Amino acid sequence: MSTVSSVRQVSVDRSELDKLGRLSPFELKNRLIELAASHGERMMLNAGRGNPNFFATVPRHAFVELSRFALQEAERCDDALPAGVAPIPPADGIAVRFRTFLQARPTEPAISFLAAGLAYACRAFGFDADEFVHELSLGVLGCNYPEPVRILRHAGTIVARYLRQEMGGPTPELAIDLCAVEGATAGITYLFNSLRANGVLAPGDMVAVATPIFSPYLEIPLLNDYRLTPMTIAADPEAGWQYPESELVKLTDPKVRALLLVNPGNPTSVKIDRAVLSRMAEIIHTRRPDLIVLSDDVYATLADDFTSLFALCPRNTVLIYSFSKYFGATGWRLGAVAMAHDNVIDAMIRSRSPDRQHEVETRYASLVPEPSRLKFIDRLIADSRAVALNHTAGLSTPQQVQMALFALFGLLDGEQHYKNGVKRLIRGRYRALYSALGVDVAADPNSVCYYALLDLERLGSERYGRGFVDWLLAHKNPLEILLRLADEAGVVLLPGKGFGMSHPSARVSLANLDEGDYARIGGILRTMIEEYAVEYRRQGARDCP
Repeated sequence: MSTVSSVRQVSVDRSELDKLGRLSPFELKNRLIELAASHGERMMLNAGRGNPNFFATVPRHAFVELSRFALQEAERCDDALPAGVAPIPPADGIAVRFRTFLQARPTEPAISFLAAGLAYACRAFGFDADEFVHELSLGVLGCNYPEPVRILRHAGTIVARYLRQEMGGPTPELAIDLCAVEGATAGITYLFNSLRANGVLAPGDMVAVATPIFSPYLEIPLLNDYRLTPMTIAADPEAGWQYPESELVKLTDPKVRALLLVNPGNPTSVKIDRAVLSRMAEIIHTRRPDLIVLSDDVYATLADDFTSLFALCPRNTVLIYSFSKYFGATGWRLGAVAMAHDNVIDAMIRSRSPDRQHEVETRYASLVPEPSRLKFIDRLIADSRAVALNHTAGLSTPQQVQMALFALFGLLDGEQHYKNGVKRLIRGRYRALYSALGVDVAADPNSVCYYALLDLERLGSERYGRGFVDWLLAHKNPLEILLRLADEAGVVLLPGKGFGMSHPSARVSLANLDEGDYARIGGILRTMIEEYAVEYRRQGARDCP
């Protein structure tokens, strides 16, 4: 088992620590992995990146079966084409043939899921069965450009219902526009680009950033592409990482044009409490009806009783969701941007002076006869292909089919077997980590447990007193501690500072290792803290037990 050693300690000079400290945590991890992998005789425990080591099997098997059917459909057509070449399968009667195909397959969860999914979709959404199965079949074959470019018609309806279910609303009557994107990272990138291109956000505009937060979201507003002025809305660690009134009131300032948040949080892994969320909604409705909210709710499906700000303030909120974490699909690059059909961004664009309208609308003049009427979400997908290539825009159709299957699987998981199984898996790892650390963790109904945020001050003071913590922070750079963990024990964690943390801490991803590995990490961290306590005693400390 990996352990730390007080004999061989990594040596890093002050200048290198300063350079490393300026890196994004996700770039720093490369240096940590290099150190952790430098000892071939041991196993590296990389808990740095939140890539799950689990995935949903049934909707993936369904994708394979659907591919098999679509190929069979194409190859049954007698079109006198060369060997190995098949025509695009026709729609007429395809649903009957699909049901026959399913009935002939061995009974297994994926086959039952496809049969139930077809019946549910036709019943719940009023789909024409032939049109729906034809969209899935052509989509899985990838033989056509995405059409519509934002999202396939049937897939979009399914994903919209799934998001309504998982985000706690909004009301069924509210019209939602969707854009399929290559994960949440593409979604946020496209949003900032289009907000800039349409003059909704301009250099110097103030953007509130709810911290701690996914580190790239701290960096994006500062890029030369945008040159925005960030303002921090800081969560209180003593209040379970909720946002106090003293921070929320900052949103009443009309100079704040937008709010960027992750809910549940990264790295805190805590959802915004309903009372705090209601207060945010009250501020938006009564004081800031013009505020734009960009809400990344990637971890929502892992929370208990989740409500998104998109459910409470749909007119103001742009929802960014990814299927990557919950379904273990980071490699698929599947996500969606959702906006209410009636939204504040479109209202802002329509309210501009004629001169300003003309200046921006010429950008989209080649797309529609009246570019002033082009919705922002359609501008977003066009901007993703530099406008001129809009006709080839859109997420690939096989990706959209897999996304629709994931969403359909979530809709049919009525008894939440998959959801509860994933929650148990992650929360078991959380308990194993803290048990090995020797730390009692109070139950928090808002915690998702996808990450653990280890506060060095709290861990040190609980075991050895405040005097020890003051000595540790005065003599040890928190980044140096992470480098030592990587070099001596093969453990990779990310620094909390890079996520906007105000105190020394480390983020542990609970997604990508097994439960026993987290117990080992907890034991290694406990041993390291004990070694520092020994060093503290040797220097004459008297208030350390």
